[in-house]
Amino acid sequence: MQLDVDDLQEFYATPLGQTVRRLLTHRIRARWRGLHRSTLIGLGYSSPYLGAFRGEAQHLGALMPDSQGVVRWPREGASQSVLVDDDRLPLADGSVDRLLAVHCLEVAERTRQLLREMWRVLAPEGRMILVVPNRRGVWARLDNTPFGQGRPYSRRQLDQLLVGAMFTPLDWGGALFFPPLGRQVLLRSSTAWERVGASVSPAFSGVLIVEASKELVAPIGKPAKARRLPQLVPSASPARRDRA
Repeated sequence: MQLDVDDLQEFYATPLGQTVRRLLTHRIRARWRGLHRSTLIGLGYSSPYLGAFRGEAQHLGALMPDSQGVVRWPREGASQSVLVDDDRLPLADGSVDRLLAVHCLEVAERTRQLLREMWRVLAPEGRMILVVPNRRGVWARLDNTPFGQGRPYSRRQLDQLLVGAMFTPLDWGGALFFPPLGRQVLLRSSTAWERVGASVSPAFSGVLIVEASKELVAPIGKPAKARRLPQLVPSASPARRDRA
């Protein structure tokens, strides 16, 4: 199921969506600091998290897939959001220092092509962060939030997908350990839920957060062991075949 930009905007306007935004922004900022003179691009619906980098990153942009729709971002000043085909990102090779993908991979129609485009535009020393629904978490099982849409991933599945697309996972984490309910008592204690969940049951987070780097050389694989060939039987000469 594809996400619609209107539904995403509506979710992030709710108290539950605002709590999600705060918690995930904290996790993302913990990994990325000091991005002066850097180009940071968001892919999917990442605009709720890009605002934390305004005034720090030199260039910011929000690429939103045409299947989802686009909204103006930011609300004030020049728009930095663009409607794109996620199979053909309108960026030059190696032009992005940091790439943030939220509400993106799990709903992509052609996942491998999308990852190849992400690899293409990422700089040789660039990094990307993916936020995807966790297959083992309760958020992926309920459809009342955007994280209950599309294809959730296990850590093993996501790792294999990234390695196959020539990315190296560098750091794994999780977030959203509280139930996806908008009750005020849960939202007020969400920080405590995050602390306890990360230490007691990290495998059951609502989302997986992985930071990965771009591989420039494809792995060769394990070399095959040389084998001794059995003694070969010489073929008959043409003259002998004629006499046969």
